[in-house]
Amino acid sequence: MIEKHIVSRDDSIYEAFPDLALTPSGRLVCVFAECTHHRDRSYTRIALTTSEDRGRTWSPKRPLSEPLTGDGKSQPWWNCARISTLSDGRLAVLCDRIAGRDEGNAGGEQSTWLWLSRDEGETWDGPQETPAFGIVPDQLIELRSGQHAGRWILTVHARREAHETHLWSVRCWHSDDQGQTWSLPYQIAEVPGLQLCEGSVLELPGGELICFMRENSGQGQDAFKSISDDGGVTWQGPYRFPLPGCHRPVAGMLDNGLVLITHRFMQGGKGWIGWWTQNFFAALTDQESCRARRREDAHTRVLPLDFDRHPESDTGYSGWVQFDDGEIYIVNYILDDAPKAQIRGISLRLDDFLIS
Repeated sequence: MIEKHIVSRDDSIYEAFPDLALTPSGRLVCVFAECTHHRDRSYTRIALTTSEDRGRTWSPKRPLSEPLTGDGKSQPWWNCARISTLSDGRLAVLCDRIAGRDEGNAGGEQSTWLWLSRDEGETWDGPQETPAFGIVPDQLIELRSGQHAGRWILTVHARREAHETHLWSVRCWHSDDQGQTWSLPYQIAEVPGLQLCEGSVLELPGGELICFMRENSGQGQDAFKSISDDGGVTWQGPYRFPLPGCHRPVAGMLDNGLVLITHRFMQGGKGWIGWWTQNFFAALTDQESCRARRREDAHTRVLPLDFDRHPESDTGYSGWVQFDDGEIYIVNYILDDAPKAQIRGISLRLDDFLIS
C-alpha cells in the first residue's frame, strides 16, 4: 500500500529537486535545493535532512552549501544536487552551479561540484570543483563489477549554442582514482533535432551501462537511452524507450533483478495555465528491455505515484532507495497543498506494481 510522508516543508521557501541515499547503518539522507522559485534563482542553497526510521520522520534541515544570491545572469546559483553511497560507505554529493542568461545556456558558468562525507552525512569535505561542464548531474556512479570496478562516472548535459542547430549534448567523465584525476569527456548522445538531457546511468549485472535520457522538446516524446559495453568510453544509440513524456529519469536496479525508473510525466502541448508539471510516475522494466535496441522489444509497467493539484503545479525530480526487506522509498518535490514547493516521501513495495 503506497504511503506518503512529509520530508521537508518550509512555507517560507521553495524546496525542490531532491535526491536520496541509504547509508550502511540504515540512515536515509535527503539533499535538496532551496530557492526563491523554480523560475527565480536569486537565492539558492543546498540543504539536507536525515531519517533514522525509514523516512517516517525527518530531522530539521541544515545547510550543505553556502547560500548564493544575485541576479542569476552574471552571478552563479546552485541547481540540482544528487547523492549516492559509495562502496566504502562514504556519501558523495554532486551539484551544478550555473550563471548565464538561462539554465543550460552556453553563455555562462556551468560547473559541477563534489562533497564527500565519511560519517553518514554528519560532516562534509568540499565542495571541490570537477572538470565537468554542464548542468543537472546524475548521481556519482561507482561501477561495481568487471574490469572497470571502482570507476567513478560523472554525467551532465549542455547545450552547444555555437552550433547552428543548438545541439544538446550528454557527456560523461571518468575517474579511476576516486576523483584525484578525471578523463576527458566521452560523448553519450548528441543528435540534431533531439533535445537530449538529464542522463541517468544504470549498471547492469553483466557490466553494460545504460544511460536513460529526457527529451526536452516539450512534445511528449519517449525517453531515449544509450548503451556502453566498455565502461562508458563508447556509447551506442540513442534508442527510443517506451516511456512517453519522460522527464528526469532516475534508474536503478532492484533486489530481484528488475529495473525501476522514477520520472516526471510531461504530456506535451501547451499544458495547463501557469505550469505543466503535474504528474509523477514510476516505471518497472527488466534487463532485456534495457539492452533492447528497438522500442518494440522493450516493455514497461507504469505506476502513477503522485499528482500536483496546485494551479501552478511543479513536480517530478526524484531519488529513491530500496531497503533490505524490499520496501522502496522515493523522494519527490511537489507544491500540491503548500504555498511553495515541499519535499514529499513515498513508500511502496513491488506488490503495488504487480501482485506476486
